[in-house]
Amino acid sequence: MQSNLRLQFLSVSLLLLPLICAGLGGWQPIKNLNDPHLLEIARFAVSEFNKQSKMNLTLDGILKGEKQIVSGVNYRLNLAVEDGSQRKLYEAIVWEKDGESFKKLISFKPIDD
Repeated sequence: MQSNLRLQFLSVSLLLLPLICAGLGGWQPIKNLNDPHLLEIARFAVSEFNKQSKMNLTLDGILKGEKQIVSGVNYRLNLAVEDGSQRKLYEAIVWEKDGESFKKLISFKPIDD
């Protein structure tokens, strides 16, 4: 009886494992692009890029967002920015540690139209 119960538990666990792991490590779409925290992440990305590149881009909006659960959260955002009078598109990746106010700009690159 004990052995049969263990076998059933193991079978169910193996069936559910891919479903559980799908939420960890993979990129998941962000539905609410107007979330205040997401806007904070986008502004951070533009600000950090400006510091590193000595540019003066301004955030115009978030076009698409995805997040990835790691030791913290990676945010991959497609951003519309203003560069003077020109509108440009960039993909930014920002890593944020859980429970801390630590953020790091991982990449900020132009998106080809």
